Amino acid sequence: MSSPLDPALAERLKRTPDGLVCAVAQQRGTGEVLMVAWMDDEALHRTLTTRRATYYSRSRQQLWAKGETSGHTQYVHEVRLDCDGDTLLLTVDQVGAACHTGDRTCFDATVLLAAE
Repeated sequence: MSSPLDPALAERLKRTPDGLVCAVAQQRGTGEVLMVAWMDDEALHRTLTTRRATYYSRSRQQLWAKGETSGHTQYVHEVRLDCDGDTLLLTVDQVGAACHTGDRTCFDATVLLAAE
């Protein structure tokens, strides 16, 4: 799929063999990590141009705008690329639950090592 993603940005991305880049969504203001998802070039382009978080579903093999069916949207304030070019950080305002389970974040359910 060709994307109108800026070629200079596209060149900096280090993608998985299936063309995806990891994307971490973080709540603006609190720094709370909400979820981790995947983006292809088109998802990133749509996110950058609309400020609405759009991801690529590996299980469905298609793009999805966060909240298009649930109403639990993410308004994107900032997108950063890490130093290796293989992870994106989205600073968002989350409306409703971020996790498909209905939890506020995808990291609410299982604590492997609790804070002291």
